[in-house]
Amino acid sequence: MVEIKTDAALEAMREAGRVVGDALDAVRRAAAVGVSLKELDEVARDVLRAAGATSPFLGYRPDFADTPFPGVICSSVNDAVVHGIPTDYRLRDGDLVGIDCGAQLGGWAGDAAISFTVGTPRPADLALIDTTERALAAGIAAAVVDARIGDISHAIGSVGRAAGYGILAGFGGHGVGRSMHEDPHVANDGRPGRGMRLRHGMVLAIEPMFLAGGRDSYRVAADGWSLLTDDGSRGAHAEHTVAITQDGPRFLTLPS
Repeated sequence: MVEIKTDAALEAMREAGRVVGDALDAVRRAAAVGVSLKELDEVARDVLRAAGATSPFLGYRPDFADTPFPGVICSSVNDAVVHGIPTDYRLRDGDLVGIDCGAQLGGWAGDAAISFTVGTPRPADLALIDTTERALAAGIAAAVVDARIGDISHAIGSVGRAAGYGILAGFGGHGVGRSMHEDPHVANDGRPGRGMRLRHGMVLAIEPMFLAGGRDSYRVAADGWSLLTDDGSRGAHAEHTVAITQDGPRFLTLPS
């Protein structure tokens, strides 16, 4: 079931989203060659703790996972597209890093993700990240009252396919509200004019996940969580939680 939020609920969700944006900002500033993924997780924990927020990631265990998730961020490096566990791995020059973070505050959730490079960037990685961010912007621009879910999917997929990138099969955006993952599912590729009609008060996490090698397939790492490109190419992920309003899409996970 899709919950339609009141305007007051959207204001409360903005506060949860603000914490997510601030945590992502702090992690990005802290990321440098030699810094470990666990240290980045601690940076995000500090932001959540200072805001009085909790993490919907920590202890999360969906049906596919053998173990609960151990961090407050997903930290995915190079060929890991999403769901990377924060480990003792220390960032190296040229790494492509994806950070996904959520926060729960006042009974509401927020969810967002960024991708960036550390040290000397590869031009191909910058192009991949730029395309992923452009696809996110296109998907958000399509998230207007009386449009349909398929319009968002088509907008995202069109950008990724035009660049020759793969789109992580079976994964996409989702509703957000009292919990981090709610209905509806928002695919990252699809036909326009299809699916649920968008209404004022719906809240969606829109999140393209592109694979540089052009294939849509992936494999699951030995840790049971990280989703890796099956050809060893690099992946990128970008996400915002967005409210559908009569005045257009409203970003809920921008930083303070």
